[in-house]
Amino acid sequence: MKNILIFTVTLTMVLACKEAPKQPSQMEAKTYEKGSFAYDETFLKKQDAGLIVLQQDSSKVIVSAKYQAKVFTSTVDGNEGKTLGWVNYDAFGKQNAHMNAYGGENRFWLGPEGNVFSLYFKPKAEMTFENWKTPAPIDTEPWTVNSSNNISVTLEKQMQLKNYADSDFNIKAVREISILDKSNIERLLKINLKDTKVVAYQTKNSIENIGDTAWTETTGAPCIWMLDMFPPSEETTIVIPYNTKTEGNVATTDYFGQIPEDRVTLNEGVLYFKADGKSRGKLGINPVRATNVAGSYDAINSILTITLFDVDPEATYLNQEWKLEGDPLIGDAINAYNDGPLEDGSQMGPFYEIESVSPAAFLKPGETLTHDHAVFHFIGKAEALNAISESVLGVSLEKINNAL
Repeated sequence: MKNILIFTVTLTMVLACKEAPKQPSQMEAKTYEKGSFAYDETFLKKQDAGLIVLQQDSSKVIVSAKYQAKVFTSTVDGNEGKTLGWVNYDAFGKQNAHMNAYGGENRFWLGPEGNVFSLYFKPKAEMTFENWKTPAPIDTEPWTVNSSNNISVTLEKQMQLKNYADSDFNIKAVREISILDKSNIERLLKINLKDTKVVAYQTKNSIENIGDTAWTETTGAPCIWMLDMFPPSEETTIVIPYNTKTEGNVATTDYFGQIPEDRVTLNEGVLYFKADGKSRGKLGINPVRATNVAGSYDAINSILTITLFDVDPEATYLNQEWKLEGDPLIGDAINAYNDGPLEDGSQMGPFYEIESVSPAAFLKPGETLTHDHAVFHFIGKAEALNAISESVLGVSLEKINNAL
């Protein structure tokens, strides 16, 4: 009887083990398709165990403190939705002497990049690629998370930098990143959302002079520089409305050599720039010509992207060109970049960028400069996207598609 009882208990335990469901830790991880949000989230979590994911309904945004407070990517449609930022998978686990280009659809940098107040060239160094180096606090060093919840995160970094003019800067940088709900999206863009899926986030970026000396026109000053990196397509066009009620040059189109005429054009107060990742070129628009909005339209994937940012036409913007000629206190407020092969055939991307820049931070000790920059992605019916484009960018999707 005792043996029968032992056999029965043992058999029951064996059957229970066979029938018990596997715990999540035992389950084989689901494989997501490359190009999906979850693929990028899975990849990035292997690089940064403290990865932060903000969420509003089905929209999500990935932020990394380890990787310089970047917004790496976002989606309108949950885990299996399309990833909307550019992630450079090959850059992780390596060190680059000039820039560790991990990607990220919204990253915090400081300018100016060139001219006599450059933060990217040592004093007296020739302004060539061999001597160009991104400062470590915005290139490789982690930031600190001050606070975080499901919809926002605040991060900071203290740094000491030297510019080309041999001036020292003690800086406290702070970034507050918040995913936006429908009401805030409609309020900021003055639109009514209909028949579209959307993900949007706002970044509030500040730098404080925590040193003992003022930043002046003699010492030079930093500026806040926001850069958005997105995947290109054969039919992606950058769209930048500009002010027509003033005279003078609309855009600087020769940062890295003159952009070919078939890749950039102006028409009725709108600049169009081809963003296919196949021809390297950068342009800029000065603060008098700039408005506070820019965007892009990917006709293949039906993605309308809008960026909204601060512009002050009366403020001083810094010259960022890689040369010592020209006034260092005259520069652009908006930039756009299309990646392409270098002379040796190598290429970092492909990707394209929409960028906004703050005025020069001429700050006394204890003073702060703040620059806001928001990103919106819309995916939906053509009619709905067209209505948003006409309302915010002032141009129809048809005009965008036929501009170049």
